[in-house]
Amino acid sequence: MKVRSKSRKVNKAWLSDHVNDPYVRQAQKDGYRSRAAYKLQEIDQALGLVRPGQVVVDLGSSPGAWSQYLRRRLAPQGAAVGALDGMILALDLLPMEPIEGVHFVQGDFREEAVLARLGELLQGRAVDLVVSDMAPNLSGIESSDAARISHLVELALEFARWHLKPDGALVVKLFHGSGYSQLVKQFKDQFRSVKAIKPAASRARSAETFLVGRTLKEP
Repeated sequence: MKVRSKSRKVNKAWLSDHVNDPYVRQAQKDGYRSRAAYKLQEIDQALGLVRPGQVVVDLGSSPGAWSQYLRRRLAPQGAAVGALDGMILALDLLPMEPIEGVHFVQGDFREEAVLARLGELLQGRAVDLVVSDMAPNLSGIESSDAARISHLVELALEFARWHLKPDGALVVKLFHGSGYSQLVKQFKDQFRSVKAIKPAASRARSAETFLVGRTLKEP
């Protein structure tokens, strides 16, 4: 009974924070599916990653806020619908409601068949930007969770190695804790420029941060 009572308190506190979150209210106003859009927006505004005409891959896309942001950045005058100057490929295990002009693939990024499908959609085109908001279901067991997080980041790095243009960029979500420094090292081994960013839209108590790698090193 004590566990259930504590769980109710935690859920109530989360709901209160969520309802009163200014980014949640702003997302509703701006028509974004989640507050996560402002995390990518802040990263983009700081580093100038997204430009019309690009080919962009959004990994872990559902419910679609990052794809919505990308779509508006690639559209003339930032339109949410209509003409799109560029290409957006989105992928997630979970379903995602359609976004005009965004090619969505539902599947497991760890499966070769899913990666092959992304390759088919690209039709040989090199990618300007890969963004990944992927995160595993966390178990609470630090060593196990760290391994799952590392695996997803390593997959994103491998995808970037094969598909990014030489001057392309990769943005991934990861968490401070076990394995963090090793992942930073892997980024530095692959990219000439590496920057860690914790956007204001990331809740202060969250351990999440984002790594941005730019310009691939020659193999």
